[in-house]
Amino acid sequence: MWIFGRKGESGFSGCSTAEEVTQGIDGIGLTAIVTGASSGIGTETTRALALRGVHVIMAVRDLKNGQKVKEDTLKSIANAKIDCMELDLCSMESIRKFASEYNSADHPLNLLINNAGVMIPPFTLSQDKIELQFAVNHLGHFLLTNLLLENMKNTAEKSKKEGRIVNVASAAHDFAYTEGIRFDKINEKESYNRLRAYGQSKLANILHANELAKRLKDEGVNITANSVHPGPIATNIMRYHSILHGVVNWIGRYVLKNIAQGAATTCYVALHPQVKGVTGEYFSDNNIATSTTTSLAKDSKSAKKLWEFSLNLTNTK
Repeated sequence: MWIFGRKGESGFSGCSTAEEVTQGIDGIGLTAIVTGASSGIGTETTRALALRGVHVIMAVRDLKNGQKVKEDTLKSIANAKIDCMELDLCSMESIRKFASEYNSADHPLNLLINNAGVMIPPFTLSQDKIELQFAVNHLGHFLLTNLLLENMKNTAEKSKKEGRIVNVASAAHDFAYTEGIRFDKINEKESYNRLRAYGQSKLANILHANELAKRLKDEGVNITANSVHPGPIATNIMRYHSILHGVVNWIGRYVLKNIAQGAATTCYVALHPQVKGVTGEYFSDNNIATSTTTSLAKDSKSAKKLWEFSLNLTNTK
C-alpha cells in the first residue's frame, strides 16, 4: 500500500482510493466504456464507477473472464449496471467491430476510459503487423476513440453533460526513445528496447490526449481529454516479464500502490466535478502534475504529427 505523498489542491493524494475520490458523486445517467476492465485497475475502475451509478461497458479481450468480473462486482453492488463486450486492441478489425456494434445499438457514451495495455513484451507484431506496445497501448485506443467520438459528441449535446476521455498513460513516458516517437522505426526489430518502446507508447497516450483536447476545444465540443499516471502499482500488465513480475508483486505489498489507489486518478478525472472543463492536462496522484512531464510530452508539433501518423496507420480520416 502506498503511504507517501501529501494532499494536493484537489484535497486528495497518492494514498487516496477510487472510492474516496468519488465519494458522494452521483453518476446515475452516465455511460462509460472501460477498456481492459477484466483485471487490475480496469476492474477497480469499473467497480468504483458502477458504485456511483454509472452504467459501465466492460470492453474486454476475454469475454468469459469479463463475465466473471461482472458477476463478482454484482455480488458487492447489487444494483450495478454493467455489461461486457468483446474488444481486442491488438486487432483493428476487432476494434471496428466493437465500435460498429456499440454505435449501431444507439447506446449513449459519456465517458471513455482508455485503460488497457501491455508492458515490456519481447518484440512482437500485432495482428495488423505493428509493434505490439505501440499498437495496443496507443494505436488501438486512438482508433477506438475516433470511431466512438461522434457518439460522444451527440451524447454530450443531447444530455447537456460534459463528456470525458481519459487516457491511462504512465510516468514511464520519461523513458521513451531519445527522439520520442520513432515515426520511421516503429517496427524496427534490431533497435527495439522493451522499456523504451513502452515509454514511447505511454508518451503517445499523452500526446494523443493533448491533440484531441485541442481539436475538441477548437470545435467547441463539450468533451474533455486528459491523460493520467496511475502511479507505481503491481498488476498483471508485467506478465510478459515473469521475473520482474514476481519481484514487483513481492515488493509491491510493502511499497507500491494497491489496486484501489492505482485506479483513483482515473476515477477522479472521469467523475469529479473539480475536473469539469479541464482538458489537455496530465494528472498524477489525483492532481494536475504539469511539472512531471518531459518536454517531449508537451510538444504540440509531435502531438500533431502523431495524430496524422496514427490516422495513416489506421486508414481513418
